[in-house]
Amino acid sequence: MAYQITAERRQQYRDTSIRSQQRKAALIAGSRHGNIIQVHRPRLDPNALMPLVEQTGLTALSLFSGGGGLDLGFERAGVGHAASYEILDICGETLRANRCNWKVCSGEDGDVTLADWQQYRGVDIVQGGPPCQPFSIAGKQHGANDPRNMWPAFVECVLQVKPLAFIAENVPGFLDPKFAKFVRLHITGPLASHYEIHSFRLNASEFGVPQARKRVFFVGFRRKTDSRRFQVPEPTHSATSEGSDDLLPPNLARHSLGLPDIGFDTFAPTLRSGFTGPRNTTGVVNSKASLSVWGALRLWPNGVQRTREQAAAYPPENGHQRLAVPDCALLQGFPEDWHFSGAVYQALGQIGNSVAPPVAYAVARSVLAALKA
Repeated sequence: MAYQITAERRQQYRDTSIRSQQRKAALIAGSRHGNIIQVHRPRLDPNALMPLVEQTGLTALSLFSGGGGLDLGFERAGVGHAASYEILDICGETLRANRCNWKVCSGEDGDVTLADWQQYRGVDIVQGGPPCQPFSIAGKQHGANDPRNMWPAFVECVLQVKPLAFIAENVPGFLDPKFAKFVRLHITGPLASHYEIHSFRLNASEFGVPQARKRVFFVGFRRKTDSRRFQVPEPTHSATSEGSDDLLPPNLARHSLGLPDIGFDTFAPTLRSGFTGPRNTTGVVNSKASLSVWGALRLWPNGVQRTREQAAAYPPENGHQRLAVPDCALLQGFPEDWHFSGAVYQALGQIGNSVAPPVAYAVARSVLAALKA
């Protein structure tokens, strides 16, 4: 059934939108005429969560590279870059802009269903996050029947390249009983005769990311000795805002962004991708339930601006802190020097679809430890 609203409510939305546009124009115009705008600067440096490791001599092939979360985490862990494959041109632009020395195949060239994987025989690791919409609780969960299901292409790449290990990431809904048959028939089944496979969930907040974000990983090893050495990454940070004696203190949203203390802080809710939904959006609200958390944090998750200067010049009517693209990137665990190409909604799409780099780094370190002879 189509969403129905009254004429009165529709007019209220229209009036709010008009006021918002008028206020934005006035505030930005004022800022251009010398008004002082205080812009926050982050306290968290995500690079500190991923200490740079010397090159290990191992290389990785990246599929569904998106905004580069897995690629960046693996690079920081000391893994060489063989190539990145991504169907979206805008993601290819981001990867090339940040790493001009990487081989990036995007657009038609990045179509994993058409790629010749034989050229990558000898690559040590294949990693990627096949599109998660077919399995996300935020989507319609059509699974194998969804045209965005790219798991067969990922499996085919692994079987042709024959890497020592593979890493695949997806949303928590992937391990729901509803998809158990799919996992058995299309992942563990085709790969089990060649790889010993581990599956586990990780929460980004437990690795220093200031966001509550759970993801599932499948890690496979060609050699049984490597598989036996593998250990699921152990948390480095507390997953509660109160902290823990055994782990590093959590990185909470407001503190990490460099915002004033308001007497309350916690992890940001899971960021929504700007590529999903019925229309392009500049908001990162993932669910109705997350709105109360954003409100308690006094962060405005709609109408995200390109820069912090623009966000500061255009506060919402309720006085909360409007987010900027670099704020969302930091909440996802990207360092300040990693830039996203495209319009705001495209940048948010790349951020929201990415694996949090510190989580990718932790998985890479665990895999590398297992691969050491």
